[in-house]
Amino acid sequence: MGKSALANSHSERQRGPADQLWRNTLLQIPTVFGRLAFLAALRDPVSGKYHEDSLNSQLGPQDADRALRHSHYQVFSQWLAFSLAEQKDDISEYLSGLGRGWARPNWSSAAPYRKLIPASAREVERQLYLADLETLLELLKAEHGDAFSGPEA
Repeated sequence: MGKSALANSHSERQRGPADQLWRNTLLQIPTVFGRLAFLAALRDPVSGKYHEDSLNSQLGPQDADRALRHSHYQVFSQWLAFSLAEQKDDISEYLSGLGRGWARPNWSSAAPYRKLIPASAREVERQLYLADLETLLELLKAEHGDAFSGPEA
């Protein structure tokens, strides 16, 4: 076995437990939308690099960034694969988990959900995500009325 193959084998052995630990961490977040928000929050808005302390210490910054970037795209893809009804249930559960104050942000004007899109998403995926989210916001507004739309300006 060459030096490069040995290095890769060692790196893969290190990543195995770290990957499992990371998957278990993500699964503690009960909703896919919550995982999406969590992963997006680990991305530096200036550099675009992902950072999570425990993963960085186990894998190093480059491998941790790569793993987080991959996780973000996987969760984004999982969200897109949901039907609109599944997305609505998931985002409703996510928002209810934030407590009664979830209704206050005016997502339709500030659109913070745009920041949840991974950089690697294709344009068609971005458009689908945005169309779905905007539809869901309208549905939630219709169901929850003023409680969802935020304070009057």
